[in-house]
Amino acid sequence: MTEAAQGPRAGDRAYVTLQDVAGAAGVSLATASRVLNGTSQVRSDLRERVLAAAAELSYTPNAHAQALASASSNAVGVICHDVSDPYFAAIARGVMSTAAEHGMLVMLASTFRDPFREIEYVAMLRAQRARAILLIGSGFEDRDWETSMAAELAPYQRTGGRVAVLSRHRSLKVDAVLPRNREGAAALARALLALGHRDFAVLSGPRALTTVSDRLAGFTGALADAGVDLPADRVVEAAFTRDGGHEAATELLRRGPSRPTCVFAVTDVMAIGALAAFRDHGVDVPGEMSLAGFDDIPIVRDLTPPLTTVALPLGAMGERVMGLVLREPGRRSRVERFDGEVVLRASTAPPR
Repeated sequence: MTEAAQGPRAGDRAYVTLQDVAGAAGVSLATASRVLNGTSQVRSDLRERVLAAAAELSYTPNAHAQALASASSNAVGVICHDVSDPYFAAIARGVMSTAAEHGMLVMLASTFRDPFREIEYVAMLRAQRARAILLIGSGFEDRDWETSMAAELAPYQRTGGRVAVLSRHRSLKVDAVLPRNREGAAALARALLALGHRDFAVLSGPRALTTVSDRLAGFTGALADAGVDLPADRVVEAAFTRDGGHEAATELLRRGPSRPTCVFAVTDVMAIGALAAFRDHGVDVPGEMSLAGFDDIPIVRDLTPPLTTVALPLGAMGERVMGLVLREPGRRSRVERFDGEVVLRASTAPPR
């Protein structure tokens, strides 16, 4: 190992971190963690590189990490897409409320919708012997991700770790809390059709996210049942964020000259961005164009105009997913489903 590849030595500062070992060995943090904690099998050449780097750097495991690795750990790892998103914040509040009642510590991580960062975080929580792991938010339509995640979770569960997921397809055989996304979007479409709309557009997040694919399928399916077609150029894909909604709405207006009478954003945060874009371009909501979202995050009722949406009981869903990992494991994974409720507010009105 060359001097440049070695990274910091123990004498260079007060301690050497696991990140230093991973960098010196040229492996991921999760791989280094698995080797040094003995939590799963690692390829022999990678194992030798990690051990050699640890020895050369005089790596000593952090005392706090050792404490977390004890069998008495009351830590629960919550991995979500983006804790700054009010959707995840509302769910996390429910998780933390239930955890506090049971004297448990919640560790929160954001993946920013990177599927393989999610796997890295699971590996780190395994290494720390977290009592439970909660995966909050949409899953990914990605076979490599499914295979890798299952490989991380299976040995963790075999050694007593508890896992539950919220708001994702059941490709992982674990306890789950599932909102009825498809059915909620279909109910919203029918409510908008009842207002008289026949010309629609959808602001969609990435379709690799299962929440997006479910909501889009439910909405377009209900339109098709009513004999209403949604042209391909009326579905605009962007990031699953406020800025993504602004970008998608701006692109929709650019595609004119004809405009839909009603726009469905597949999440409220996208709808908030869309509302700002319409205001920036002088489009009156709902006078010229109605707008609806999905989730009913707290802020949307205070917008001008207040947002029509599909309300999910986000806090209760967080409490329930935490409750699942506190119960004794069953012989089969348990699934609890939550219905959404269409809430019509002033952002939608009959078309002119």
